[in-house]
Formats: sequence, C-alpha cells, structure tokens
Amino acid sequence: MSGPQRKNLFKIEPFKQRVELDPNYSDKAWKILEHAIHEIYSHNASGLSFEELYRNAYHMVLHKYGEKLYNGLVCSMTCHLREISKCIEAAYGVLFLEELNRKWVDHNKALQMIRDILMYMDRTYVPTSQKKTVHDLGLKLWRDIIIHSRNIQIRLLDTLLDLIYKERTGEVINRGLMRNVTKMLSDLGISVYQDDFEKTFLDASSSFYCGESQKFIECCDCGQYLIKAEKRLTEEIERVSHYLSSSSEEKITNVVEKEMIANHMQRLVHMDNSGLVNMLIHDKYDDLGRMYSLFRRVSGGLVTIRDVMTFHLRETGKQLVMDSEKLRDPVEFVQRLLDERDKHDTIITQAFNNDKTFQNALNSSFEYFINLNNRSPEFISLFVDDKLRKGLKGVNEEDVEMVLDKVMMLFRYLQEKDVFEKYHKQHLAKRLLAGKTVSDDAERSLILKLKTECGYQFTSKLEGMFTDMKTSQDTMQGFYASQISDSGVGPTLVVHVLTTGSWPAQPSIPCNLPAEILGVCEKFKAYYLGTHTGRRLSWQTNMGSADLKATFGKGQKHELNVSTYQMCVLMLFNTSEQLTYTEIEQATEIPPQDLKRCLQSLACVKGKHVLHKNPMSKEIAEDDKFYFNDNFSSKFYKVKIGTVAAQKESEPEKQETRQKVEEDRKPQIEAAIVRIMKSRRVLEHNNIVLEVTKQLQSRFLPNPVVIKKRIESLIEREFLERDKNDRKLYRYLA
Repeated sequence: MSGPQRKNLFKIEPFKQRVELDPNYSDKAWKILEHAIHEIYSHNASGLSFEELYRNAYHMVLHKYGEKLYNGLVCSMTCHLREISKCIEAAYGVLFLEELNRKWVDHNKALQMIRDILMYMDRTYVPTSQKKTVHDLGLKLWRDIIIHSRNIQIRLLDTLLDLIYKERTGEVINRGLMRNVTKMLSDLGISVYQDDFEKTFLDASSSFYCGESQKFIECCDCGQYLIKAEKRLTEEIERVSHYLSSSSEEKITNVVEKEMIANHMQRLVHMDNSGLVNMLIHDKYDDLGRMYSLFRRVSGGLVTIRDVMTFHLRETGKQLVMDSEKLRDPVEFVQRLLDERDKHDTIITQAFNNDKTFQNALNSSFEYFINLNNRSPEFISLFVDDKLRKGLKGVNEEDVEMVLDKVMMLFRYLQEKDVFEKYHKQHLAKRLLAGKTVSDDAERSLILKLKTECGYQFTSKLEGMFTDMKTSQDTMQGFYASQISDSGVGPTLVVHVLTTGSWPAQPSIPCNLPAEILGVCEKFKAYYLGTHTGRRLSWQTNMGSADLKATFGKGQKHELNVSTYQMCVLMLFNTSEQLTYTEIEQATEIPPQDLKRCLQSLACVKGKHVLHKNPMSKEIAEDDKFYFNDNFSSKFYKVKIGTVAAQKESEPEKQETRQKVEEDRKPQIEAAIVRIMKSRRVLEHNNIVLEVTKQLQSRFLPNPVVIKKRIESLIEREFLERDKNDRKLYRYLA
C-alpha cells in the first residue's frame, strides 16, 4: 500500500536584481509635457504625439509624481493665461469683447486637449488628492486671472451694460457675441454670472425703466402707455432668449413689471379720459385686455381693476335705477339693464379672459343696484309681459330661449322674488284670458326655468292657470254639445272657468250685462252647476272681452274687439241716440274709475272714437254727453279698441300689491321658524333670524322686525316659549 502523494507548491520570487528608475525621469517627463502644453496654446498641436504624451503623464502618476505633474500644470496654465490677459486688455471697444470671446474659445480647445493627455491623472490622482479636475481647474484659473482681472472685470461689465442700453434705445448689436460672453460667465459658475453681471444689470434696468416709465406716463394716455409697457416686457423676454441666462427671465420681468406697472397702477386706472372707466364706457376691448394681462403680473393688479370696475358699475347702475326719466317706460328700463349686462359680460369674456372673480363682481354689482329700486320686480314682469305678448312674435325658438335666459339672469338678482311672482301671475292671467300670448311653449319654458330656480311651490299656481285654460276648452265643448236643440240665433259665449286659488284674487264687481248676454250666461251657469257639484260661479266681468259687429253710416260695417265693460256701454246705444255719463253709470253699474277709462278709450282715442263726446276733452265729467259716431271709419274691418290704462301700477294699486305680498310672507316666515325650532328645540333669537333668512332668501329677504313679530305670534299661540332665565332664548313646545 503506497503512502499519500505530496502536492507541488509554486512560489513567485522577486527579481534577484533591483530595477533602478532614472532619478531625472520626472523632470524629463514634465519637460516633454510642459512643451506640449505650450505648443497647444500656441496652436501647434498638430505635430504632437498624444499617445506618447499620455504615456508620460501615465508613468508620472504611476510612479508617485502626480503632485509634481498637477503643480506643473497649474504653473504652466497660469503663465499662459497671464499672457492672454494682456492681449485682451490691449483690445478696445467692440474688439474687446471679440478678443475675449476668441481667447475663451481657444482656452476651451486647449483644455480639451490637455484633459485628454492627463486623463489618467484626472481619474486617479485628482479624486484621491481632492483636487480640481483639469477642466474645472482651467475654468477657475480663467475666472481668477482673466475675468477678475482689475483691468478686465469693470470693462467687461460696462461694455455689456452699454450694449444692452444701446439695444434698448433702438441700435442693432451683435447678439451672437453677447450670447457667447454671457454663456462664458454662466459656464464659469452661476455665482460668477450673478455677481459679475446679473445684479448690476438688474439695478441698471430698474433705473432705466424707472426713468422711462415716468417719461411715458407724463406724455401718453393710458392705452398708449400700456402698449409701450407691453412692448418693453416682450423685448426683455426676447433678450433673455437671445443672449441671457434663462434664470434671468423672471428677475428682469419682475423689474419691468414693478417699474412700469406696479408703481403706476393707481394713476393708470384713474387716468382722465383714458383710464379704466373710459375703456369700459367705450368698449376698448384691446386696451382692456392689455391692462388685464399686464396687471395680472403684479400683486394686487387684478384687485385694482376689479375694484374700479365694481365702483363704476354700481354708480352707473344706481343712476340708471334711480333716474325718474328712465323709469317712465318699464320695458325700456329693463332693456337698458340687459344691454348693460351684455356689454360688461362681453368685456369680461373678450378682455378679461372670462375671469370668474370679475363675473362675481359683475353679479354682485347688479344685485346691489337692481334692489335699490323696489319696483324692479314689477318692471321685470312687465318686460316679460311685453315680450310674451308681442315682442317675440316671429322670433325663432333659440332667440326666444336667449331672451328668457336673460330675464332669468335678472330674476336671480332680485331679493324679492315673491313680488315678481305676484306681478307675473297677474300679467300671465291677462295674457291667457285675452288670448294674447305669443307662444304657449315660451310661457311654459319660462315657468320651467322659474321652477328649476325656485322649486315647485313657486310655480304650482302658474301651472294651475294653464290647466284651467285647457279644462275650460273641454267645458265649452260640452256646453255647446248640450245646446244643439236650441237653434236660436244669439251671441256666442266663451267662458274661462278659473280656480280661485290659482289665479290672482280679483274683487267680484257687479255689472249689468245686456239682456242678450245675460240669457246665455244663465244657461251656461245652469249647465256647469248641473255637471259639477259643490261649486260656485261668480262672473269676473272686469276681465272679459267681446267682439261686436257694428253698422255705421252709409252701411259701413266693422267688427269691434272691446272689453266687457266697453261692450255694455256700446250696447246701450242700440236703443238711445244720446246718453249722459250719469245715465251710462246707472244703466251699467260699472265702477266709476273703470267707466271713465272705458269711455276715454271709446271717445277720446284718435282713430278709435266710435262715440262722440260733448264737450270734447280728454277728461270725463259727470255732465258729459255721448253720441254714437255714425261717421266712424277705418281701413280695417276688425278694429281693436283698447282700454286707456297706465302700464305701471298706480300708487294705490302698488300699495295694495305690497300689502298682499307682506301678508303672504307671514305664514312662510312662521313655517320656517317652526321647522327650525322643531329640529333645534332650543335657539337664541339672533340665530333664529339668521336661520330664517337663510331658508327664505331664495324667495325674499325677511325683515328681522317682521321675524320678531312672527315669533311673538307663535309664542301667543303656544308653539314656542321664552326661557325663564334668558329672555332671548326660545324653546319649542311639542
């Protein structure tokens, strides 16, 4: 059995003889490299062997001569840069910048070649010794020796600022050269660009624009000034893009904005005959858009525009709604409001970038001045009445919707929406009963818009009025179907049966109808009460109309469209040639005020006077005499004779409507109080007022005094009680 085999071990031994390095090697190697650096700076690099140079630098670092190599490089580059500095200093004018730029380009090329030769040093020696790389070293030496040279630094800054000033004043400069020089400063470090150029540049720019803005504002109007300011701002942004660092854009635009806009904002907007108000009045969209775009750049700029616009709007609106001359025609008054709203809405859309804060200011201004006139709800309803009677005839559906939307816009501004509802109901009733509505679709569209805005309760009675009109048509068909056996010739009757709760409350005024009409009315009453149980009918003769066939002198025939009262008066002249006012009043029992208006329209309106009045005057007296006008003629067969009446309510009617509105509000306020207290159980007085106002503001703004009175009423009826210790605290009683 053989023993274990021995493993052969190998060992590397050092050379028996020590390799000696030439003691002058480092000096010889550096001399070669130094000569190469000199040749590179002298533009003679084409004859150099970069491979050999790289090997020499490599061996110096490898044999621990890296420090000698690095220090030698510093000395050599410093020496060459000092020579370059002298060349630059010797150049003057534009040649100074050109020489600086040329030398900078040469220096960068030299750095690139030197860095390639000393690449091994950059990779090994520089990181371990915490030195700057060849490239960074070259930039530092250029900065310290060239840029921060006492004879170059000031000249460089002055030359750059002088060229910028020349360009600002209209001269053409070499932008490419400027770009190269400013880029050089940026390449040397952002701090060099900022400290050696940008700070002074911004200070000089501030002084320049301070002086220029002062000169402009003294000799230009607001629009011209804004054009110049906009132009300067654009120029500075372009200047940055052409030859300044992008970091300068925000800083230089801030300077222009401060000196040309922020410092003169108040003076610009209030400038006589050209400021913001003048621009608004004369629809100067371009100037307004320019002001908006410039002022939005500075703090408080848009607030300044908005405040001045709001003040102007409120003052203009106040004059409009308080001017008695402009209040004479309600339709024209509302049209002016709409025109003013459209005008400023267009300005905000086109010039103010449809800014929501400006829209809010516009809305708040309109809400402010529209509610200064407590007749605004009535006037808006009259405007709607005019449009739905005749103003929208022949208008396409889209335009109708546009008009209704504008009306709804004004409606939203009203604080007393319930007052509008009261008037709208009255006007709608007259339109429906007279058959004068332009379009049922338009009427229903408006009701739908009101319903969307204020809820079902707001429009339920309006919808009930339309239901009554449809039901009345069916009732009349049934009535005439039941009268087929009665073939006698007589007047044709059309009755609208109105539900008391849905229609405006009208006093039932007695009137003596002609016998022919009275007979048909009695037949209808018998038919209606026979088909409906538990109902009562009362004739509203003051709301009716009639078509009369009349024969005048020479056999001329016309069909007269008149009111029921006018019909009663005219039918009297079938049996009488002459009647006094007193006789007519006794025969018809029409209320005096209505009778006088009725006679005025029959005898005093030019072209419509089917009666003669003696003596002839506009006013009706009790001893006046009336005759049938046999000589009446008209080119139309059908003649409409309207009733002379004021378009607006008289003062007593206005007071009566206001009183009705106040009475209608009481149960609404009480209901709101009970709802709130039922959920809160205990609440302090001021909080109740706030909650009630919040709940009811979509219909009207309740008066705190009225709220207090309704609380007192609820306490008396034992819905609430006062706290025994705190009189301002209320408790809900279940």
